[in-house]
Amino acid sequence: MRNLIRFDWAVKRLLRNKTNFGILEGFLSELLGEDIKIENILESETNKDYKEDKLTRVDLLVKNIKGEFIIIEVQNNREHDYLHRILFGASKLLIENLDSGMKYSEIKKVISVNIVYFDLGQGEDYIYHGKTSFIGLHKKDTLKLSHVQQQLYKTDNISKIYPEYYVIKVNQFNDIAKNTLDEWIYFLKKDEIKDEFKAKGLKQAKEQLDVLKLNDAERKEYAKFIEQIRYEESLIVSNYKVGKIEGQEEGSRTKAFEIARNLINTGVSIDIIINTTGLSNEEISGL
Repeated sequence: MRNLIRFDWAVKRLLRNKTNFGILEGFLSELLGEDIKIENILESETNKDYKEDKLTRVDLLVKNIKGEFIIIEVQNNREHDYLHRILFGASKLLIENLDSGMKYSEIKKVISVNIVYFDLGQGEDYIYHGKTSFIGLHKKDTLKLSHVQQQLYKTDNISKIYPEYYVIKVNQFNDIAKNTLDEWIYFLKKDEIKDEFKAKGLKQAKEQLDVLKLNDAERKEYAKFIEQIRYEESLIVSNYKVGKIEGQEEGSRTKAFEIARNLINTGVSIDIIINTTGLSNEEISGL
């Protein structure tokens, strides 16, 4: 067992504590490129009953002092429709926080941060940022806010009004930390923090997320969590390998039948076809 607690388990148990807000604030500040201060942590889709929830996914809903909502989600296992699900999560949050009589300009900003441990989509990078921009079809210029709108929305960029999405493909990181954000990605992948790392929040993470600081009950629960994660990962790998082998075998038999048909059409004897393809006499006769 490594010395530092996995980030997803910390999200479940430790990072909801106000004394540990500095860890999340550091991570979000490095990712978003601004100084993030957390006002409070709210109930989200899974943290109401995380003990009964499967261990493949955990999430956290943060409200910062600017009134923005930030969804932090960790997903361990593959979901082919994951991109639609993060869209649904952000949209659902917008609707749930739209009070009756509220002006459209009062709708809160939503930022969706998704930490995934599987290969999502195709791309060479390990951090992706999605936002909304309006580009002219003819002039190719970007639509901007008027001065009045900038005062109304308290931003000069239209994309800052709409939900933004971050996808961190942890396993695609090459383990070389070139900047402070990379230091956080290194921790997310390795559950380790090097002494020379300077990123915001990592010093507190190194102190507070030490496995040795857990009490006996927490340590047992954490060990069970790690074992379950390994079990689920093993199931996925095993099913993948079995499916691949079965697919290869099925492909080989299909090819054998194709060869057998060609040999039959050219008048080759049954014995030679059996020796060539490995098919049985009954299988060849059925062709």
